[in-house]
Amino acid sequence: MSARETVAVVVVTYNRAALLTRMLAGLAALDRAPDAVIVVDNASTDHTATVLDGARLEHRGMPLQVIRPEENLGGAGGFHLGVEAAYEQGFDRIWLLDDDVVPAPDCLSVLLAVDDDLADCLMVVREDLRGRLVEKAALKFDLRNPLRIKPKTAMVETTFVTREAMPALVELENVPFEGFMVRRRVVEAIGLPDPGFFIFYDDVDYALRARRAGFRIYAVRDAVLVRQLEFDQQHDLGGWKGYYMYRNLFTVHLRYGENRLVRAKPWLIAAGVVALSPLRGGPSEARNVRKALKDARAQDRARDRALTR
Repeated sequence: MSARETVAVVVVTYNRAALLTRMLAGLAALDRAPDAVIVVDNASTDHTATVLDGARLEHRGMPLQVIRPEENLGGAGGFHLGVEAAYEQGFDRIWLLDDDVVPAPDCLSVLLAVDDDLADCLMVVREDLRGRLVEKAALKFDLRNPLRIKPKTAMVETTFVTREAMPALVELENVPFEGFMVRRRVVEAIGLPDPGFFIFYDDVDYALRARRAGFRIYAVRDAVLVRQLEFDQQHDLGGWKGYYMYRNLFTVHLRYGENRLVRAKPWLIAAGVVALSPLRGGPSEARNVRKALKDARAQDRARDRALTR
């Protein structure tokens, strides 16, 4: 680590006050305190504001900043605001965290101990409450093979099974915004997270941009983050989350597909979903996928306006 690099933590939260309470307590217990904790409260309607006010009193040494947009900007918009604030304040590193994780006490110091030459983009390794490896960051994210419906073809959890089986550093092709740390020069090179994604795939987009700019991403085996929720959320593809899942998946293929056939996959997927909708998904999923395809093309064209610092 370079001499005393400064670190800003960026947390995005929305209506999960109980989880945020545990998360802030975990930050307060770190053996290397961050230099700023920037919480983007995405227009929560629960008692999140009370939790944040209480944290100022309970964790008096925590350099807490709160950003409250007037409306819910989604995780993507929240991370855009938080990274922008950290960058403008001049911090050397920016550590992106969700509100449902708790870092081990040495997590930040372990990240900062990684050799300088490898430390531009780092990822923690997540465990569940029972200590099992649940890190789903991608070892392989295939945007070359048009026959692969899902580009993530290998991930930490399924490749290594246990954290102990991992080497100290594992190179990644994709990350979630749930423990991802970037140096300032990464933001200088690629800009801010794209707020247009709202939810889903904003982290995928950012990792792809970083890698295409020449940065390598490493998971750090001994930097442990404990996830408070199970990975068992099932999203209704005919509901509003399903729309964003399809739209943003299509956007990633349009932006980063490595050949024409991969960039054509959104049309093929949409056609398949519509054709099968009488048997699965129904008319709501068919409507979602048609709208998602149209909007993904517009989102791809609009990206440059959203990413300037």
